[in-house]
Amino acid sequence: MSMRRRLALIDWARRHGAWIFEDDYDSEMRFAGPPLTAMQGIDDAGRVVYLGTFSKVLFPGLRVGYMVVPEALLDDVIALRRRMDRQPSTLGAGALADLLDGGHFAAHLRRIRRRAQAARDGLIEGLSGGGDKGFSVEVPEQGLHLVARLPTALAAITDGGEAADVALCARAVAAGVDARPLSSLYLSASPQAGLVLGFSGFEPDRLREAGRRLQDLLG
Repeated sequence: MSMRRRLALIDWARRHGAWIFEDDYDSEMRFAGPPLTAMQGIDDAGRVVYLGTFSKVLFPGLRVGYMVVPEALLDDVIALRRRMDRQPSTLGAGALADLLDGGHFAAHLRRIRRRAQAARDGLIEGLSGGGDKGFSVEVPEQGLHLVARLPTALAAITDGGEAADVALCARAVAAGVDARPLSSLYLSASPQAGLVLGFSGFEPDRLREAGRRLQDLLG
């Protein structure tokens, strides 16, 4: 989300007395440029609840997350947390604190960031090469997903009333590649056709091959 849209959303929340839940679960995966400023950091109205987790960058079983809560909500959030399960594992939290204090977490982030970037580049390489008849790939500077838009000639074609990217996703699954149709994520605006592809947890060679399979399906 651009800075202009972030500021507009905060202004809307201020005017309507609404709360914004900022789930910043993959902000550590930044591949180029300075880190993006969180909305919570530019919120001067106290309308943003900032959420983070260590599940993505360490492992899900750790089950340790965190919240930065506006003062107006703090007492209610603490009371709700106590009703849920009082507190996370002190053993896991203690080990995490040692990891942070010793500088090991920062080194770990640098290592997994390099791996994620290599995975991203492998997938992009596999998707490339189709020219005007191939995918148009948006190279993400952050995160663990990318969008590959269908060529214009194919995006306008529907298969029995089904969106072109929905039909392509079904064929991709048959070819051993899981993808999500971009058009299914639109609520009101005119949907665009493309594939939403994740690239975490796989080696670059496997992602390169997956990209080539998808590219072959366009032919």
